[in-house]
Amino acid sequence: MELKFEIAVIPVADVDRAKDFYVGIGFRLDADFSTERGLRVVQVTPPGSEASIIFGDKLTTAEPGSSQGLHLVTSDIEAARSELIAAGAEVSEIWHDADGIFHWAGEVNRVPGPHPDVDSYGTFASFTDPDGNDWTIQQVVTRAPGR
Repeated sequence: MELKFEIAVIPVADVDRAKDFYVGIGFRLDADFSTERGLRVVQVTPPGSEASIIFGDKLTTAEPGSSQGLHLVTSDIEAARSELIAAGAEVSEIWHDADGIFHWAGEVNRVPGPHPDVDSYGTFASFTDPDGNDWTIQQVVTRAPGR
């Protein structure tokens, strides 16, 4: 069996504001469709990703800004962070988790700076969209076997 993760629906309060934000930080605009009955679907894809996000009107009952734990992966977190900031995103400083495995929810257990011992899976930065949907950028230089 093959199952690919391709879409995550995120809740936003203002579709045009969200569209401007994501396109502004470099996500590719794939679709913006509306129906006569008020359904609106906007699909954007992060640079280099095969998975996309969708937001719009009448797509979810979740509260705007309630998506947490969305991850973007990059091989160069410093460059990705700089580009996102240049595009207008408010990105945290680079950090790692004190336990060194993954990271806790929120800002618990964060230590400033990249992970001192590994270049993959242990270094992060984070930002939110205008609604507060939470994104974590994770650096992966060398993938673990089988991934």
